[in-house]
Amino acid sequence: MVKAAFLGLGVMGYPMARHLKAKGHDVTVYNRTTARAEKWVSEHGGRLAATPLEAARGQEIVFACVGNDDDLRQVTLGDNGAFGGMGTGTVFVDHTTASATIARELSAAAMERGFAFLDAPVSGGQAGAENGQLTVMVGGEQGPFEAAQPVIMAFARACRLLGPAGSGQLAKMMNQICIAGVVQGLAEAIHFGKRSGLDIEAVIEVISKGAAQSWQMENRSRTMNAGTFDFGFAVDWMRKDLGIVLDEARQNGAHLPLTALVDQFYSDVQSMGGRRWDTSSLIARLER
Repeated sequence: MVKAAFLGLGVMGYPMARHLKAKGHDVTVYNRTTARAEKWVSEHGGRLAATPLEAARGQEIVFACVGNDDDLRQVTLGDNGAFGGMGTGTVFVDHTTASATIARELSAAAMERGFAFLDAPVSGGQAGAENGQLTVMVGGEQGPFEAAQPVIMAFARACRLLGPAGSGQLAKMMNQICIAGVVQGLAEAIHFGKRSGLDIEAVIEVISKGAAQSWQMENRSRTMNAGTFDFGFAVDWMRKDLGIVLDEARQNGAHLPLTALVDQFYSDVQSMGGRRWDTSSLIARLER
């Protein structure tokens, strides 16, 4: 058991913190909207902190899962930020999908203060968080990773150190690049099949046993075919992530024509009113 804090109780952080508590860890929570933190404590126990600073005091590990770079900077370095309460030798684990730039910035700031920072974005969506089956991509130093990894496994099925600070965020960018292309391909295939008069479910059953198989095909083809798009990771969030990817590509010189194109397709979905639809809604713009 470790003493841990969790900052940010959104659709991902809420169940992730729950898994920590269920594994026997001593958990303190903070959320910008206090009512949500109060609800979490009423359901799961633990303690409620009024600020990130208060939440971080006396903890061995502090976890965060917030919205973006600005949110992360605020809860760490802002007024009453968590970094002011971190003790020497402790570890801050950030599960936010953010830029590699801020990961490196916060890693350097943590090192100056005598503790460690790990950038550790996750993949698996809301269902993965609820079921404790997230994949965690980590950037940072080996020692802090070894200290944090057994605790992270409370809500993960896989967790790997991939390199120095920023590497976790870069790996998550690769993850989102892959997803963008696969979802667009699946959307076009289903759209094509429907226009051709095929039995989509029968075709998917067959081709999912071959080289076309993917997680998206297994988990989203039927709902895409039905035109239902309320299954987790929202278009708004995907566009935020792809924006981070494309910014990084401009810095490192990578050529991402497909990713840029799919980002614009998601912009079309937003203009159709699909900001909160899940990412499989790419098919909706083909069937307008």
